[in-house]
Amino acid sequence: MLTHVLLPDTHCVTYPAMQSRLNKLLSQRAAAGSDREAIDAQIWDLYGERWAVMFTDLAGFSRHVASFGVTHFLQVIYESFRIQIPIIEDHSGLLLKVEGDSMMVLFRRPQLALQCAVAMQQANTVYNKDRDDAEKLLLSIGLGYGDVLKFGDQDVYGSEVNVACKLGEDLGRHWCIQCSQDFYDAVKGDSPFKLAKAKETPLGTSQAWEVEYER
Repeated sequence: MLTHVLLPDTHCVTYPAMQSRLNKLLSQRAAAGSDREAIDAQIWDLYGERWAVMFTDLAGFSRHVASFGVTHFLQVIYESFRIQIPIIEDHSGLLLKVEGDSMMVLFRRPQLALQCAVAMQQANTVYNKDRDDAEKLLLSIGLGYGDVLKFGDQDVYGSEVNVACKLGEDLGRHWCIQCSQDFYDAVKGDSPFKLAKAKETPLGTSQAWEVEYER
């Protein structure tokens, strides 16, 4: 008769174990005469995954902190997360990191990432109705899609991560949803939203695209 057996705690694979293996590989890679191509292949075999990446940013954060004080904007950040995180969860998103007023979110399916971004902006429209300008949620969103290095639930690295960050933060504007060329290629044949070429394209992608949607 088969019985349920629990593995001993010492056999559990944790993030520190993954980090330890990565550190060993990076140490080998840094050694003189190392086969970096082979080591890179090992790293990608161990940690490489394909994800859609979302970066969000509350536009005008620094300016409003200076005008209204940090506690006021902590309230705005709190309200932003309160409104948006349930939407992220409803679209199978994984909130991986929060830095100040920004979120980094992962999705297995780029179509869901796009639907989530539009739903977040539309929820902000509802929230902002009849509110003072100082309390409105003015969000910008950047989206990327491709192979990344994901280390547990701690962090993720890759060119599409960088592009999504630039589109969401550096080039982001109020109500704006922008994506990379690779993200566009993944959703263009299966999207209810029209995407138009963006005015600016950051390094790391051949063309940035802006999502057209009803607020």
